[in-house]
Amino acid sequence: MRDALPSRRAFLAGGLATVTSASAGCLGLFQDSEPTDPRELQLGLDQSSGTLRERYVFDREDPPTYWVDGAIEAALTDESFTVTGRRPFGPRPEESEYVHDEGTYYQVDAVVVDETSDVRPVLRLSTVDAEPTEVDAISAETLPEFDQQAVDVAWKAARARGNVGGVPWGLVQRGGFVYPAEGSDRSRLLGADAPDRIEYRGNVYAVTVARETFHRPVYRPTAHAVATTEGRMEAILRAQLVDARFDRDDVSDAAHEIILEATQTRYAESHPYSTEYRDLLRAMHKRGYIDGNIEKDAGLGDSHTGTIRYDDIYYEYHLRFVGSAE
Repeated sequence: MRDALPSRRAFLAGGLATVTSASAGCLGLFQDSEPTDPRELQLGLDQSSGTLRERYVFDREDPPTYWVDGAIEAALTDESFTVTGRRPFGPRPEESEYVHDEGTYYQVDAVVVDETSDVRPVLRLSTVDAEPTEVDAISAETLPEFDQQAVDVAWKAARARGNVGGVPWGLVQRGGFVYPAEGSDRSRLLGADAPDRIEYRGNVYAVTVARETFHRPVYRPTAHAVATTEGRMEAILRAQLVDARFDRDDVSDAAHEIILEATQTRYAESHPYSTEYRDLLRAMHKRGYIDGNIEKDAGLGDSHTGTIRYDDIYYEYHLRFVGSAE
């Protein structure tokens, strides 16, 4: 176990006290030459126990719940098996998935082998300039639960039109809610007696249902052997997931103290940063946060997360701006 270092503030206090008067003029010039930011850049470090392999590789007999049932067995045995409309091993193709089976590690993925089309009802809502008591509108709360969920998604799309803000595109499709192929018989909004006005969250909305054609890919799951040893699998994951690697000898005592503080609570400074914080950001390969227009140079907006390896220990880091910009 390493000896505990004095706190960073205590470590710097003595040195700063001896040079304050001599460097006042230089500091003034330095501050004038660099843009200041009233916010602080906060660093948090969460130590990860174990290996990347233990966290990111699944066992064949215990796959995650978001994998399509039967996909891994089909991929490993080259069985004829397809999935329509969704990726068999997760929604994001840029993130690799791995499985371990009988001493071999496989990267699992999918290829598109065909397409299919079907017609689905799409529910859209549009605002009506009227009070709930002025029009013949039914309360969304009286609809079946199946429809209530659809109304909430369509409402999120309607609310965003013409406004600055985001839309949950994982739920919203084509500006509304797309009903699934199964279960539509439970919907009142799709029936012959469907209302054309509903009241939801204190407002009245016109209801529109359009039946539209959707073209969907057909996927075949695949598996490629990539490693037969734990060390090789760990190296594969490090190459993909670890943003920076450095050791205690690569940083100063003061920078090491920042790391300790970031693991215990959080550490933050405003721009321009201290020499020690700058050195640490460079070691993490986050130079974009140091100079110029911080947010644009960093290309990361207000926050960023990732993985670093410090003294052979993995840490999940969190960099974000806190406070208010003037």
